[in-house]
Amino acid sequence: MIILHAAYHNKQIHFWGEKPVDDLEAPLPNKKNPTLPYPFDAGEETIREILADTLFDRSIRKKQAGKMVAWLPTSGNVAIASSPLLSKNPVAHRNVELRPWEITTMALPLESTIGFLAAFVDKELLSSGIMAGPDLSFWTKATRFAGALVARQEYLPALMHHKEGGYKASWEPIFLGADLDYLNEIIEGMPHACACVLTPPAASEPPLLTSGEMAKGFIVSIVDYLARYSIFTQQQSSWPESFLSKPGTEFDSIHDHWLNALVTEEPELPDTDEELKTLDEQVTNWRKPISLSATTPFRLCLSIEEPKTGEDGVAGDAPWFVKYCLQSLANQEVLIPADHVWKPNAEEANVLNTNGFVAKEFLLSSLGMASTICPRIEDSLKQDAPVGYELDTNGAYEFLTERVWALEQAGFGTNTPGWWTPKGTRHRLGTLANVKAGKAPAEASKAKRTRFSLDQVLEFDWKVTLDGTPVTKAELNDLAKSKVPLVQMRGHWIQLGEKEIERAMDLANKKSQAQGSLKDIVQMALGSAKSPDGFRFDGIRASGWINEFLKELQGETNFEELEPPEGLKGELRPYQNRGYSWLAFLKKWGLGACLADDMGLGKTIQALAQIQNEWEDGNRKPYLIICPTSLTGNWQKEATRFTPDLPVLVHHGVNRNKGAAFKKEAEKYALIISSYALLHRDVEILKTIEWAGVILDEAQNIKNPKTKQARSARSIKADYRVALTGTPIENNVGDLWSIMEFLNPGFLGTQADFKRNFLLPIQANRDGSTIEKLKQLTGPFILRRLKSDKTIIKDLPGKMEMKVYCNLTKEQAALYQALVQDVESALDATDGIQRKGLVLATLTKLKQICNHPGQYLGEKKPLEDRSGKLA
Repeated sequence: MIILHAAYHNKQIHFWGEKPVDDLEAPLPNKKNPTLPYPFDAGEETIREILADTLFDRSIRKKQAGKMVAWLPTSGNVAIASSPLLSKNPVAHRNVELRPWEITTMALPLESTIGFLAAFVDKELLSSGIMAGPDLSFWTKATRFAGALVARQEYLPALMHHKEGGYKASWEPIFLGADLDYLNEIIEGMPHACACVLTPPAASEPPLLTSGEMAKGFIVSIVDYLARYSIFTQQQSSWPESFLSKPGTEFDSIHDHWLNALVTEEPELPDTDEELKTLDEQVTNWRKPISLSATTPFRLCLSIEEPKTGEDGVAGDAPWFVKYCLQSLANQEVLIPADHVWKPNAEEANVLNTNGFVAKEFLLSSLGMASTICPRIEDSLKQDAPVGYELDTNGAYEFLTERVWALEQAGFGTNTPGWWTPKGTRHRLGTLANVKAGKAPAEASKAKRTRFSLDQVLEFDWKVTLDGTPVTKAELNDLAKSKVPLVQMRGHWIQLGEKEIERAMDLANKKSQAQGSLKDIVQMALGSAKSPDGFRFDGIRASGWINEFLKELQGETNFEELEPPEGLKGELRPYQNRGYSWLAFLKKWGLGACLADDMGLGKTIQALAQIQNEWEDGNRKPYLIICPTSLTGNWQKEATRFTPDLPVLVHHGVNRNKGAAFKKEAEKYALIISSYALLHRDVEILKTIEWAGVILDEAQNIKNPKTKQARSARSIKADYRVALTGTPIENNVGDLWSIMEFLNPGFLGTQADFKRNFLLPIQANRDGSTIEKLKQLTGPFILRRLKSDKTIIKDLPGKMEMKVYCNLTKEQAALYQALVQDVESALDATDGIQRKGLVLATLTKLKQICNHPGQYLGEKKPLEDRSGKLA
């Protein structure tokens, strides 16, 4: 394994790497050579290969690497690797300090550096066996930020004066608003390893970490290159020929020379022309409004305040107000109203007017710039000391929906009410599915228990709601009369379009009777449903047996825990009885179940108990058990042991019955056991039988929904379906769709729907809300218990430990004694960390001898009769 690093030095990224080391010995530096080679250094060939293979550039293979000095963590004289994975025998280090080490580095041209870093954005594992160090990950993050600035065209042309003399034309990024916050976040998160490299002449002292200048300097260089390249490639055909002249060309004016330098690879400008100084002043004045906003300790913030409400809690026709404030960039919770800026007290004046910052001038200048976004500001500037302006409700809605975003993008601050979100008001109209049902029919006898089906049709009606509470027709009529996009209702401001209120009125005036299957109702309850007419879905309200069922399904109330069936020979542990009762509960409602208990917790006996329970209830239709071929005998033995009353048939082998003969024979048995190997071969025969249930053991065998056995399993009709697996998800959440499609067809939508709604957001973006939504949808149908669960541990038998002693052979004893004698003499000559390292290495070697002499000696001789432990 290689860990790739990247350090910034002399305006370049230097790549270097670490490789694993088996035996790490402490070097002994001397006065002539105080800087020793870093023991974990990956070397020139490795770095060259990684860079060349990533960029597909053979020329890099001919590029020479260099030796540089890096100040890296060291304990005593022992270098500490950046990851314990690189050291075969890592030890706990104390008294860690930074010491210089010689490493092999390679720097690339800026163009290649950008390409390399862009290839690994958001990746920790670069390729097989190559990991990104935290410093490399930092520079990829900074590169992505620079690219985003260029994509949004948030940069301006500039004229930069070198410290060593001369001028340079450049493109400089503008850090305002959210970009400035993100830049500060990047700088604060910069790992120290990013600045660990120095050239040998300056290696006597560790580098000074100036993360702000370093990170900002790198981002500026990336922006300049990307802006220059994009402009040159996209617009060169439309420019005058003089703008693209070669170096040494005479220009008509210094302005032409500057413009040419902005779009070519020759940014340098002469330092002898007096016109350059004039141009420098002109560019500075032109950039002054933006530069002022980017360098001041405050920024203009527009805060919108909602109207004051009367005693009845209603705002009525009272106006809204947009208030001007200065917002501290150091602490954005600090807002200074404009009236305090115009007439500050002594304390406020000291805060506002520091380091040459003139608050009044800045506020007026900022308001002037903001007036291009909010035209109403211009009218307020006619006052001597403007503090804000009033709005009606339509104006407030326009400000919230159109102006806020534009102001923030321009670098101004905004402050909106807590009920407003980027997507609109927090409180919105929604719909509620109202499902009415009486009590479930009484069970006449144990043999005739009530059964339900996911396809059972139910009637329900839609109700218009606000935050889940139904809205009356009178309230809707009042909303319709308001004719404004923001309406106050029940003490809350809600966003309401004209068409939206029309749809709500139509829904309320109709009886809104609808029909849906039990599957539809379950999907609604679990959050996988859409409201009619595009309203937000606020869930369902149920009564009668539907309400009881949904509460049990979602775990709000406990389902009935059954007594073990009389014919079960064996004792169910408490957690197993809960599992068996859970299977029976979902069976009653016609819902498929995935029993995903950890291996060894007894999934088989729980399934057999459910089948025995069905058999004793009088349901004499057979169950089909599909399992790997190696487990068919195990199922037969377990059934004979725990449920001897159940007749069992193993459908396997070349002599198995087929066609009508098999169908006639299957009717005599409670369990038919077959394998995945035969499932798709005999699927046409299996489809002709009315199965009480189909149970897939090791159900991860159908994780790929396109395989023949997965399609065959889904095609078999049965009253009930069960999946038994200890790993419901092996590769990715896509495995879950295949199992759920077998258990409850259509419940998670089509495979394309699942990929779009769940697989891509979860696997690609790690979307937490989508993960929770998928858990909510599938949780009621998956029962997962682990051996480590505290509730399960109490139910398991006690742990049994048994020591078995084995003697060393003569060869092992001789090697053991010889090693001990060698170490005893070596220990007298060492101390400190070297002594501890020697002891640790010796313990490892002694363990190898006790395992087998061949492991210690590294031989490939015969193994027999040489180790007591192996015997």
